[in-house]
Amino acid sequence: MNNFLDNTELAEDSFCITNISRRHFIKQLALTGFVLAVGDVSLALADETAGATDKFGADAMPHGWVDNPLVFVAIATDGTVTILCHRSEMGQGVRTSLPMVVADELEADWIRVKVEQALGDEVRYGNQDTDGSRSMRHFFMPMRRVGAAARTMLELAAAKQWGVPVQEVKAQAHQVIHTATSRTLSYGQLAKAASKLPVPSRESLRLKKPAEFRYIGKGGVGIYDGLTIVKGRGQYGIDTRLDDMLYAVMARAPVFGSKVLRYDDSKALKVPGVIRTIELKGSPPPAEFNPLGGIAVIATNTWAAIQGRKALKIEWDKSPHDGYDSVAYKAELEAAARKPGKVVRNDGDVDAAFKTAAKQVEAEYYAPHLAQAPMEPPAATARIVKGHCEIWSCTQAPQASKERVAKWLKIPEDKVTVHVTLLGGGFGRKSKPDYVIEAALLSKAMNGKPVKVTWTREDDLQHSYFHTVSVERLEAGLDDQGKLVAWLHRTVAPTISSTFAPDSKHQMPVELGMGVINVPFAIPNLRIENPEAMAHTRIGWFRSVSNIPHAFAIQSFVAELANAAGKDAKDFLLELIGPARRIDPGTLGDKWNQGESPVTYPVDTGRLRRVVETVAQQAGWGRTLPKGQGLGIAAHYSFVTYVAVVVEVLVDGNGKLRIPRVDVAVDCGPQVNPERIRSQIEGACIMGVSLATLGEISFKAGAVVQDNFHTYQITRMDEAPLEIRVHLLPAADYDTPLGGVGEPGVPPIAPALCNAIFAATGQRIRQLPIRDQLRKD
Repeated sequence: MNNFLDNTELAEDSFCITNISRRHFIKQLALTGFVLAVGDVSLALADETAGATDKFGADAMPHGWVDNPLVFVAIATDGTVTILCHRSEMGQGVRTSLPMVVADELEADWIRVKVEQALGDEVRYGNQDTDGSRSMRHFFMPMRRVGAAARTMLELAAAKQWGVPVQEVKAQAHQVIHTATSRTLSYGQLAKAASKLPVPSRESLRLKKPAEFRYIGKGGVGIYDGLTIVKGRGQYGIDTRLDDMLYAVMARAPVFGSKVLRYDDSKALKVPGVIRTIELKGSPPPAEFNPLGGIAVIATNTWAAIQGRKALKIEWDKSPHDGYDSVAYKAELEAAARKPGKVVRNDGDVDAAFKTAAKQVEAEYYAPHLAQAPMEPPAATARIVKGHCEIWSCTQAPQASKERVAKWLKIPEDKVTVHVTLLGGGFGRKSKPDYVIEAALLSKAMNGKPVKVTWTREDDLQHSYFHTVSVERLEAGLDDQGKLVAWLHRTVAPTISSTFAPDSKHQMPVELGMGVINVPFAIPNLRIENPEAMAHTRIGWFRSVSNIPHAFAIQSFVAELANAAGKDAKDFLLELIGPARRIDPGTLGDKWNQGESPVTYPVDTGRLRRVVETVAQQAGWGRTLPKGQGLGIAAHYSFVTYVAVVVEVLVDGNGKLRIPRVDVAVDCGPQVNPERIRSQIEGACIMGVSLATLGEISFKAGAVVQDNFHTYQITRMDEAPLEIRVHLLPAADYDTPLGGVGEPGVPPIAPALCNAIFAATGQRIRQLPIRDQLRKD
C-alpha cells in the first residue's frame, strides 16, 4: 500500500473524508513505513500542552494546544506526507491553511501532501472548538513547531546514514541534501530511520526565517478540498450514508420551554416509509447544549420522515415564554435603555460634562434577533455497537459533542467516537451539539441502528440558538468647538449566559468586551451602563456575536456626532480615536480581551487609525458624487484585528438601494494565507450587507415568525456589492501576533452602509434591518 488509508477502506460507509483513530493510524503506519508514529506517542515531548502558569490564548482554552509531530504528521516510504487537521472546515480554509504551515516548516512539496481530518479528541490534538476566529491565531506556532520537529528528525536520520554532522545536511523540497557532496535522500527513503528517533525538544528547533517560507504568506496554495467540493464530492454531515441507516426528523415545540402533553401518531404511522415515532424528553432550564425534546419520526428516508411529521397531532403545554412578542419586547428594551443601569465603566464625570456641553446629541439603535442559517442545516448520524457510539456530524465542537453524547447515553467518553465532516457553514450554530445528542438518543432507542437526524430549513430557523436582540442608547455632549466631552452608552440585550444560567440578565464581560466597554476613544468623560434584559429564547454564538449591534450603534453615532459638529465623518472618527497609543485593555475595564494577553495584544489605536486612513485613501474619500449617491465610513476592533470600511451607495427615487463598491482595510497582523483572508473578508462583507438590509428573526406569541428563506431573506446576487476591494495591511514581521480573520469583517459593514445612506439621502437609519425604510422622492 503506497497511500495511507485509501478510500476503498471507507466504501462501506460511503464516506470520503478520512477520520482515523489513533490505533488505526499507528497500524497503517507500521504496515506502510510511515514515519513519526511507529512508536509510542510517549516518545514525544513530555509536555504536549501549554503550561499551567499561562492562561491566555490557546493556553487558556480547554486542553490547550499540542505540537507533537507524532500526532499530526506521517510520511510514507513513497514520500507521501499526511498531515492531520484537527479543526473543523466550514469554508474558511482551515484544512488548507494549518497543514500548509506544517508543510512549509517541513519543507514538504505541497503536491505530495495529503490532508486528513482528525477525530474529535482534544486530549490528543489540543482544543478543537472551531469558533472565535482562533484557529490560526492559536495554532500557527504549534503547527510550525510540528513541521520543524519532523524536518529535524529527517535531517538527523540523513546525517546518521551518511555519518556526517547534522550541521552539514539540510532539508529542502521534500529531500535532505548533504551540502558538501550534494548527495540527497528523499523523505520516503528516510521515513523508517527517522521514525526511530526521539522527538527533538522545542528549544532545539530551528524555525524558518520568513524569507525562507515557501507557502506561508505567499497566497499561492489553492483550497485543498476545492476540486472535490466543486465536483460535488465533498462529504458533509448531511451526506452521511451507512448500511441499514434510518432517517429521522423531530417535531419540536413552537415555543421555547414548552413540552409535549400528548400526541397522536396514528396518521403518521400510515405514511409509507415511516417506521416508528419516539418521544424525546427535553431538559429543564438552562438550555445549555441539550436537545429541545419533542416527537421524532423514524423512517426509511428523510422525505417519508418529513411527511410523517406533518401528519402528527401534538398538544403542547404552556411555556413561560408564550407571550414573547418582538414588538412589545423592543419597547421593553427601549424603556430599560432610558433608565440608569448597571455601571460597567466610568471615566471622569459624565453628568458634570453634560451640564456644561454646548450641544447634546442622543440616539437609539435597534438590532433584531438573527439566525445563523448555514447553507447546510444541522445534521448528525449516530450508530451504537457493543456499547460504543460513533457519530458523524458537521460540528464545530467535536469535543463538546463527545462529552454531551457520553453524558446523555451514560457511557464513558472513550466509548464515543466523533467523525468530523465538512461543514456547509457554521457561524456558531454548529458549536452547539443538541442535534448530535438527538441522533445518539434515537440510535439508542432503535437498538443501536444508525440513525441520521436532519434539520430542515424550517427547523433551523425556528429552533436555533439565536443571535441576541438589542437596543443601544447613546448620548453625547459637544463643546462649542465641536469636540466630544461626554459619552454615555447604555447597552441592553439578553445575554448568551442565559443559555447556561436562566436568571442571567446582564451581558457577560465577554459580550461587553465586544466593542462597548473597550471602546478606545479619547474622551475625558465616559460612562457605560448595562441595564437588565431577560431572555425568552435560546441565545447563542453568531459570526461576530455582539460586535454586530455594538459597532452598528457606536459607529453610526460617531457619524451623527460628526454631522452635529459640522465635521467630516472620517476626520471626526480619527479625532475620537486620538493619537497612536497602546492601551492596556484592563484600563478600559476589559478583563477578557478576547482571551488574549493584554501585553501581547494591547488595544493599538495606531493600528486602528491606519486602517481608517488606508480605507479612506483607497476608496477616494471626499470625492464628489452625484445626487442620491454617498460614502459612509466605519471602523471596529474585534477578535484582536482592526478593520475599517467605506461603503458607496446609490439610492434611486423609488428608494431602491444599490451598492456599487465596498472598500475594506484589514490589519490582522501577519498574513499566513492571504487568499483565504481575502475570501473571508469578502464573505463577511456580503453577510454584513445581508444582515443590515434583510436579516431579522421575530417572535409572536412565543414562536418564531420566519420559517424559510422567503421570510428570512438573505442578500442575492443582484443586491450584493458590485465590487469589493480588500486592502490587507502588511505586518512589520512575524513577531507581530496574529489576529482573527473569520469574523472581524462583519461588524463595520452595517454602520458604514447606514452612514452612506445618510450621506446620499439625508435619512438616518437607526433600526435594522433597513429593508423598506428608505423613502421615495
